[in-house]
Amino acid sequence: MTDPVKPKPAPASSVTGEILGDIATKRRRPEPCAIVIFGALGDLAGRKLAPAFFNLMLDGALTDPTVIIGLSRGETTAAQFAEHLKPRVAEFSRQKVEATAWDKFASCLDFIGGEFDNDATYVALKARLEACKTKGTRGNRVFYLSVPPSVFPMILEKLEKHGLVERAVQNNGTPGCRVIVEKPFGRDLVSARALNEMTGRYLDESQIYRIDHYLGKETVQNILVLRFGNSIFEPLWNRNHIDYVEITAAETIGIEGRGTFYEQTGVVRDIIQNHLLQVMSLVTMEVPASFAADDIRDEKAQVLRSVRNFDLNEVANFCVRGQYRGYREEPGVAPDSQTPTYAAMRFQIDSWRWQGVPFYLRAGKSLAERVTEVAIHFKSVPLVLFKEEAAGSVLQPAVLTLRIQPQEGISLRFVAKVPGESINVGNVHMTMSYADAFKRPIAEAYERLLLDCMRGDATLFNRRDSVDRAWALIQPVLQVWEATPGVHIYEPHTAGPSAADEMMGREGHSWRDLVPQG
Repeated sequence: MTDPVKPKPAPASSVTGEILGDIATKRRRPEPCAIVIFGALGDLAGRKLAPAFFNLMLDGALTDPTVIIGLSRGETTAAQFAEHLKPRVAEFSRQKVEATAWDKFASCLDFIGGEFDNDATYVALKARLEACKTKGTRGNRVFYLSVPPSVFPMILEKLEKHGLVERAVQNNGTPGCRVIVEKPFGRDLVSARALNEMTGRYLDESQIYRIDHYLGKETVQNILVLRFGNSIFEPLWNRNHIDYVEITAAETIGIEGRGTFYEQTGVVRDIIQNHLLQVMSLVTMEVPASFAADDIRDEKAQVLRSVRNFDLNEVANFCVRGQYRGYREEPGVAPDSQTPTYAAMRFQIDSWRWQGVPFYLRAGKSLAERVTEVAIHFKSVPLVLFKEEAAGSVLQPAVLTLRIQPQEGISLRFVAKVPGESINVGNVHMTMSYADAFKRPIAEAYERLLLDCMRGDATLFNRRDSVDRAWALIQPVLQVWEATPGVHIYEPHTAGPSAADEMMGREGHSWRDLVPQG
């Protein structure tokens, strides 16, 4: 009789029948696979994708054979493609690029040069994928569309025409066919819905992986474990104990020459609509039935459906837009531009757990500090014993901070007695750093997300209904702001416009200070 406690492990490549999102799926290596990167000579492929695949290879997370096929314009050979990527991988990889390791990685690379609208390109791609199948990839393939959304329809149409994708529910035991699409997934509600309809004509929802690199970051993934794996937190995670929540994504850099892109996007589309609303849904979701992908995504979608819609008064009172001084002098930016490089918004979730708790989201360029974090502000204690300390602002409420980047970790601010004979109180911080606590480097978000897609695990990818709802929440803000001027100018490398402080101040709250790094 097989011991039910210690079952004999199956080989990594032959594990079947797992529920997506469960522990077995997380641990197993993916099937052999061919990855096709459209736009392979672009910045994303060199800065994020190639280093991610290189590190996954070094960590032994890939299964042989894994073939990475670059596809882009130009007459580039596989060897030239490898030479193009090598300095980028050396710059951005978290592990050292040594000659032996690089030679092994370069042997996994291939390249096809051609126009995306040319049938000959897809004929060549089909021949290359058939050759990969002969080598042992078993027909498993992932297409990464690192191209503008306007090109998606043409590429998907050509892939279907040449039999490279087929619309089918993804099941274990059959060759995988998946497509990763980069943000921005649309630029408003109408375009996002049109894009979803278009992809749905060629692919089943189980084949579409809408990537959001924030969801691959270690601290974001740990939100669920922190909440549901520790009995001390979940009983406090509600309106009875939490005063307010702030979610910040601040950058010290400006737009770095991407004026034309940013004029079409702005900080709301770039950060808040996707990244921060997804983080908020993880912080506030109910306990899922399991760690299966759709169980988690069902709860996230339910949170977004519970978020109160903005009306005109709320946009005016609880949405602030800013623009750093000097933005209008950037190349490609209109001299009278109203595009926000900073935005702050207050959201309300109409649910039993969160009724009355404000959620403040802010994101911006050219701010004083580079930081992405979630700060959970707990309610103040009754002032029976601490009247003097409260009057002097010494007695501050407890704050639990989840640091997403940089220096991923968790900290808790709480009150303790200052050593000495008198009963004096002070605020102290208890901090956990992932790198220090687990004595291992933190993998880049793209490593985890690419690996999950190859495994067929969609837990950390956005589902169609969540994308649709996030755009519906943001749409009133975009419409009001684009119809009326009124952006607040703020000085570079500060905390942003004072109007954002005033918005929170009206409710007796304040942002965490952004501290310049020396």
